[in-house]
Amino acid sequence: MAEGILSSFGTCTHAIVREIPDSLCLEALRTEKGSVVDVTQARKQHEFYIGVLKEKLGLSVIELPGDEMLPDAPFVEDVAVVCEETALVTRPGAPSRRKEVEAVRKALQDLQLNVIEMTDESATLDGGDVLFTGREFFVGLSKRTNQRGAEILADTFKDYAVSTVPVLENLHLKSVCSMAGPNLIAIGSSEAAQKALKTMQQMSDHRYDKLTLPDDAAANCIYLNIPSKGHVLLHRAPEDFPESAKVFEKLKDYMLIPVPNTELAKVDGCLTCCSILINKKTSI
Repeated sequence: MAEGILSSFGTCTHAIVREIPDSLCLEALRTEKGSVVDVTQARKQHEFYIGVLKEKLGLSVIELPGDEMLPDAPFVEDVAVVCEETALVTRPGAPSRRKEVEAVRKALQDLQLNVIEMTDESATLDGGDVLFTGREFFVGLSKRTNQRGAEILADTFKDYAVSTVPVLENLHLKSVCSMAGPNLIAIGSSEAAQKALKTMQQMSDHRYDKLTLPDDAAANCIYLNIPSKGHVLLHRAPEDFPESAKVFEKLKDYMLIPVPNTELAKVDGCLTCCSILINKKTSI
């Protein structure tokens, strides 16, 4: 296992994001019908998110244009998994999302990463099902990600163990969990979330600390290790999840940044969904 990446876990130089098209409101895939997305508010919240990455944290942010034919394209995380200098361009589980890979692939190539493409037509993989802990990968087997997709990820990142976790009630594995620090798994309180955690604990040789959140959706947060800033955590805003926000406030050594996400959440968008985070060792 590469110790180097563990010590630099969360370190990040670049982020890829994508603009929100008007079509997201009516045409984006969603597990639950109902709530209407306010596209103006969605864009405002997305711009705040991008501003945090760019201005507050100093990342180089590559902003890809939206595409009205691709309503789900702002959820860039699903179309690529990046670890060190290697990027695996995925084959999303929803056929309507497969064309999203084109613009993201080019952006990854422009960053001079080692880009590998998932071409096996029997494989599906969404990045939202991939949890990288710095030590190993957990891959959710969901409606969007299958065993073959997990196998190709394991073939791509041979330095790391890859374990699969059944995802039965949620869209993705990371709908209920994420990394909140180098050894810290943020996890929701629901039975499904706790079951996923138990599977991960059983599969791993390592013992992780856990941060349990009252709200599953709040357990999707973004941990970054930024030189000059230290531990940084982007988490759902107190007005979204007041009880969960109180749990994050216990992380005293962190720079905590609340990020509102009410609108994209209506179409299953989480905080990690909206960016691909990359740590470039060499300048381009």
